[in-house]
Amino acid sequence: MTRSAVIAVIGAPNAGKSTLVNRLVGAKVSIVTHKVQTTRMRVRGVMVEGDAQLVLVDTPGIFAPKRRLDRAMVGAAWAGAEDADAIVVIADAAELTAKPNGLSAQDTDRIVAGLKSQSRSAALVLNKVDSLKREKLLDLAARLNAAFAFEETFMVSALKGDGIDRLRAWLAAKAVEGPWYFPEDQTADISSRLLAAEITREQLYLRLHEELPYAAHVTTEAWQERKDGSVRIDQIILVERDGQKPIVIGKQGATLKAIGAAARKQIAEVLDRPVHLFLTVKVQENWAEQRGVYDELGIEWKS
Repeated sequence: MTRSAVIAVIGAPNAGKSTLVNRLVGAKVSIVTHKVQTTRMRVRGVMVEGDAQLVLVDTPGIFAPKRRLDRAMVGAAWAGAEDADAIVVIADAAELTAKPNGLSAQDTDRIVAGLKSQSRSAALVLNKVDSLKREKLLDLAARLNAAFAFEETFMVSALKGDGIDRLRAWLAAKAVEGPWYFPEDQTADISSRLLAAEITREQLYLRLHEELPYAAHVTTEAWQERKDGSVRIDQIILVERDGQKPIVIGKQGATLKAIGAAARKQIAEVLDRPVHLFLTVKVQENWAEQRGVYDELGIEWKS
């Protein structure tokens, strides 16, 4: 007998959704940076616990959207929740404790209101708890459960793995008898081309988190399999303004070279074979308004 379920992981930006999904899956399926709104699309990670296969849907952060891309990202997050058998709401416990009326708290309130409007149940995962005292955690858990009757509350550190085993057991209990959605050795439904582009974007954000705004996109333009088992990958980094291009390239190309070296190493580890990565930086002022970008990310484009 096999069992399966689809679990949506939703939360405010930078709450740790991607880190949690990567931890549960045991492999890198979503990129992680300290920038909010890093995740732009739904990524399905595959976790196996005994006879149960759980498809974990890592969603973009839910916040008050302003741009077309923001609205599409939030729409993708709620669509992921609508299609799921169960929902996990992850919250940054450290941020909510330090700033009880901050943006993260407002976004969490927005999520609770959305769940109530859809008459959905959910579990609460308080993340980043390793630096907080127990009394503060209990007070926060009580406050959030007073606002919404969560099925269960978990206190974890997705980065360190603390508290994850209890959450895994609860998720596995949500699975019902039925066939698995993916082969046993598959960890995600994201294509290699798209994951490679996401890894490069991750390195772009990690190295230029202060200098470069979110208006950057990476696309895999060409993918060439070589006879020696290696792969050549050509990618384009799109920025919105002329002044952003030299920031990405750096003096004598040093920044772009460092981004490429770090991305190539990670992509090679994920693909388990040698990678030859070539990056080009282009200015495209309205890339976030192009329908092709939305199709590539698998999120809905609305006129």
